[in-house]
Amino acid sequence: MATIRKKTGSRGVTWQADWYDPEGRRVRKNFDRRRDAEAFVGKVTVSKKEGRYHDVFDIKPETRVTFSDLADRYVENFQNQKSFKDFKAHVIKDLRAIFGDRRLSEITYLDLETYRNKRKATTTKNGGPRKDSSVNRDMAILGHMLSKAVEWGLLESSPFKKGKRLMFKENNHRLRFLTEAEIDRLLAECPKHLKPIVETALLTGMRRGELLSLKWEQVRNGFIYLTETKSNKSRQIPINDRLARLFKELRTETQLRTEHVFVGPDGKRLHEVKRSFAGACRRAGIEDFHFHDLRHTFASHLVMAGVSLKAVQELLGHADIKMTMRYSHLSQAHLKDAVAALNGLGNGHEWSQIQPETKRAANLSINNLSESLPFSGRDERI
Repeated sequence: MATIRKKTGSRGVTWQADWYDPEGRRVRKNFDRRRDAEAFVGKVTVSKKEGRYHDVFDIKPETRVTFSDLADRYVENFQNQKSFKDFKAHVIKDLRAIFGDRRLSEITYLDLETYRNKRKATTTKNGGPRKDSSVNRDMAILGHMLSKAVEWGLLESSPFKKGKRLMFKENNHRLRFLTEAEIDRLLAECPKHLKPIVETALLTGMRRGELLSLKWEQVRNGFIYLTETKSNKSRQIPINDRLARLFKELRTETQLRTEHVFVGPDGKRLHEVKRSFAGACRRAGIEDFHFHDLRHTFASHLVMAGVSLKAVQELLGHADIKMTMRYSHLSQAHLKDAVAALNGLGNGHEWSQIQPETKRAANLSINNLSESLPFSGRDERI
């Protein structure tokens, strides 16, 4: 039932109409004159009784869209994404259970912050603490859904924009890479089907998914051509001599009976190497090392050899140079000796007196990349 209240404040006397809309939400509106407030309340009462409330008060139909409605449209538009079935679908299912029939216009910044904190407090399936990065991925999906709702005209503005950034600050400073001695130990302990995969990862910096899905048709003219990447941008990776020999050995063994480069003992494509890789690391005495760290090893050895960060960025396929900057500190110590060689300038020493190996370290670039890593070189015939 609608009511009218008299209010006295700094503006003087005003009259407040107080009512509930058909969905049960409380609405209040102030008027300077009592008769205007009474007329408005009468309009509200009649429109509600006749079922014309939303039309009379120009309430947009989209404000009645629920989160489930949004989820249906989101799934329809993004279900063909590579990571959808493996990850997004599960997150959206959990979000439906929480927000369900809530209208999008009713979801507040407080709701988002509460969801984030509860998600963080929830343990994983293994009973361990949930990482900040895991919560951030869930929040990113929720944020994308609400942003699309705005773009699709289902929501006026995203509640994410009503407060401070809701993402946790992640610790991305972990940088584990292998020394040359560790590389030798690891390769010695890899089973036959795993060794070429690990070796290729060390020589190319390719991600695990890129390696396991690699087909022979992508290996040609001295390069590996990648089209389906994490950043959705194609990239080409040079093949050095060692990798060229490795690919030839694999071709001889498989006789090209499979379209995929890496196969298991049964000759079928490999979809996972987690257990065999963990076993090889354990036997080699290498601790706290994941498959993705092979990519860090590739990049770290390039930077330590003097290759520019820009070149490393292109080889890794990083969309932003900021991602590559994590390796920047590695170049400092290894270039220090090259710079120190100039200490004698002005004291009767000439550049010609500097040792050849020091010159080489100072001038190293991506053009002689094949000399900077183990198993180096390049073969244009592959």
